[in-house]
Amino acid sequence: MRKQGDASRVRRWLFEDEHKRAAQLSGNAREQVKAHDHPWWKVMCLTGVDYFSTLGYQPGIAALAAGLLSPLATVVLIVLTLLGALPIYRRVAAESPHGQGSLAMLEKLLSKWKGKLLILALLGFAATDFVITITLSAADAAAHAVENPYLPGFLHGENMLITLVLIALLGAVFLKGFAEAIGMAVALVGVYLALNLVVVATALVHVAHSAHLVVDWQNLLVRQHGSIWAMVGVSLLVFPKLALGLSGFETGVSVMPLVRGGDGDAAADGRVRNTRRLLTIAALIMSVFLITSSFATTVLIPQEEFQPGGQASGRALAYLAHAYLGGAFGTVYDLSTIAILWFAGASAMAGLLNLVPRYLPRYGMAPNWAGATRPLVIVISVIAFVITWIFDASVDAQGGAYATGVLVLISSAALAVTLSAVKRRQRIAAVAYSLITVVFAYTTVANIVERPDGVKIAAFFIAAIIGTSLVSRATRSLELRVERVEFDTAARRILDKSVRSGQIRLIANEPHGRTEAEYREKEQEARENSHLPQDSAPVFVEVTITDASDFQSTLHVHGEKRHGYRILRVKSPSIANAIAAILLQIRDETGIRPHVYFAWTEGNPFKFLLRYLFSGDGDVPPVTREVLRRAEPEPALRPLVHVG
Repeated sequence: MRKQGDASRVRRWLFEDEHKRAAQLSGNAREQVKAHDHPWWKVMCLTGVDYFSTLGYQPGIAALAAGLLSPLATVVLIVLTLLGALPIYRRVAAESPHGQGSLAMLEKLLSKWKGKLLILALLGFAATDFVITITLSAADAAAHAVENPYLPGFLHGENMLITLVLIALLGAVFLKGFAEAIGMAVALVGVYLALNLVVVATALVHVAHSAHLVVDWQNLLVRQHGSIWAMVGVSLLVFPKLALGLSGFETGVSVMPLVRGGDGDAAADGRVRNTRRLLTIAALIMSVFLITSSFATTVLIPQEEFQPGGQASGRALAYLAHAYLGGAFGTVYDLSTIAILWFAGASAMAGLLNLVPRYLPRYGMAPNWAGATRPLVIVISVIAFVITWIFDASVDAQGGAYATGVLVLISSAALAVTLSAVKRRQRIAAVAYSLITVVFAYTTVANIVERPDGVKIAAFFIAAIIGTSLVSRATRSLELRVERVEFDTAARRILDKSVRSGQIRLIANEPHGRTEAEYREKEQEARENSHLPQDSAPVFVEVTITDASDFQSTLHVHGEKRHGYRILRVKSPSIANAIAAILLQIRDETGIRPHVYFAWTEGNPFKFLLRYLFSGDGDVPPVTREVLRRAEPEPALRPLVHVG
């Protein structure tokens, strides 16, 4: 008994719904009213724990990928940031003022199952992006830790152990409960950028005092590549490996509900304007740091130190901090870097915890436990452990997988704004966005070809998400999934007349020509086959299927008189669910158990089951009865279903 009680308490704790806290971070529409808004520059710091933290490893990855051409390749990255990603996400911000992001734009532009399947695939890449953010950030934090001279000797070289401990600590924070902390983000980003400014400025002063270093670098470039055009060509080819510097834009849009926009009707416009300012300032700050840090690290650090095992591997700026500002300052820099990288993982975890509940439950494609934070935290943490083990806690090895997730999300955003511009017949914008989409698509493909690990991991996530989603959709298909039923005035008059007669009897009719003969024959069929009493005055109920891929819906029931017959009409993704919901609503409002009359459907039951799952119709009578049985377990209170 004691063990059962303990298990029950653990279960209650495990499935306690805490994901609303994380929802504020990503702008869940239901939670945004509870979110406190902040000045845009503070919210920029929240985004910055992900975006700016890439300075911890980006210069080292750039040097490893492009060698002496790292500064030129970084210029290509900056150009694509300012002329590609920034315009794309400025438009995304304008079209999703509540933080829905580019995925929601695609969901609107591509409807029904094709839209749902595309979103599920993109969720796989988003999961890759977020999970690798957690593992890569933790791995880079570990790289900074093990190279610090003050770290206890037994921890030197234990990158894997430190990375796993950091991931476990991150998971423990979310198991306890995580609340968004703008103040902490501001402090971390402020200190981190200030320290980076000191390091980069000191390095550039050292370069200025040692002019021969730049001359030597230029001579080596000429010997290796010959001409400036060859350098530009190689820089363009290696650019996809530097795509990590583009991370953070999707997060910048997702935190829009936290941005202060003003009062009244102008609040949304103000929020869009301030979010655009946030994105622009963040991109400019990052661009300055990227080019200056890339130049300084390339000129000052021997190329062999960037290789795996080298002292600058994954920590180029930290190498300069220790080399030119001493061990004490270097340690402070390491601690700041470790903190912001760890908090970047927290931001990614929060985003992922909200991303799954935002889409999958609404599609009916999530298991019951997916709405609770703690089970998801455990699953994500275990996956992060496995990814860390697969990549041996290497920052460089995970760069390809991270870049794949980032690039696919940006490419999908570019596609979304392109389709939006085409739909609005904005020709110049459509052409410009199309070109940007092509560039990002090329970059994505090139990155996948060069480093296929990312797409392999994404394929695993996509397969897992689609597989569990379809299973969940099938197992949840018999739930009552109508959020609300609303009757218009005419519908209420029809019901009031039935209430006065003391009985409410509905005939389910599939509308065709809606002729007088159709209703007359349907009523006669119900009276003969289902023994509908001759003295009753039945009401017809007609359901028109809308988007069968939708799961939850609100029903707006309209009353109508046609050819002397009383009719209730409604649109819904599912016929059976709509009829069951209407019956239960009538019972609750009138206190009378309604009756509904069906005719048996001829055909293969398995075929009808598939039609119900994917088309919303199928064998309606037994499905309606089963939905009612699950929604109302007490038989004496359940509406009555007649089939003949």
